[in-house]
Amino acid sequence: MAHCLDAFFLRSVQRWDRLRLLRRRARFPGLAIDPQASSNLAAARFVMEPGAELCIGPGVVTERVAGALRFVLEAGARVEIGAGTWLCTDLAPVCIRAFAGARIVIGAGSFLNGCHVSAKREVALGRRCFVGPQVRIFDADQHDLDAERSERIAPVRIGDYVWLASSALVLRGVTIGDHSIVGAMSLVTRDLPPHSLAYGQPAQPRGAVGDRSQAR
Repeated sequence: MAHCLDAFFLRSVQRWDRLRLLRRRARFPGLAIDPQASSNLAAARFVMEPGAELCIGPGVVTERVAGALRFVLEAGARVEIGAGTWLCTDLAPVCIRAFAGARIVIGAGSFLNGCHVSAKREVALGRRCFVGPQVRIFDADQHDLDAERSERIAPVRIGDYVWLASSALVLRGVTIGDHSIVGAMSLVTRDLPPHSLAYGQPAQPRGAVGDRSQAR
């Protein structure tokens, strides 16, 4: 009997969350959530200005923690969350912010764990990227340096099967090659070739990494 009651309660919660998502989609015309994505997305916070587009693919999952997953999209921005991605909020919130006209792409099967991704032009993560707690990814300086030196913006591109360990910071203009690992608390200011084991401040290649396509 208890098991039946629990199952009924869970189904009721899921139905309620699906209704909440329908209301969100009515409120934000640019919001597209695949029917196979988790109903827990109803607990996320959505801030979307006119013309913004957020596409969440099938099998995308998150926890049902109110406001722990945050999407902030300014006018004309576009964010794509690939199929099977886990936006994990167990340790800290996940914040994905796209400024006006910017683009963020999260590749299929990625795992974002309590991190912050911010784009003023473009941030692209490949397939099966692991992004650890407190990782920060920025494609811009965020502010002008002074009256004579304006903010600099350059796309960030992170390849397939990359692992960014806890508290790594990735700055503007960086490309990280496929199958690379960036160590905890590293500062990435320059490109890293594929299959790099890199760490430090600034991060530098200090070893090689093999094929990570089967890594968990």
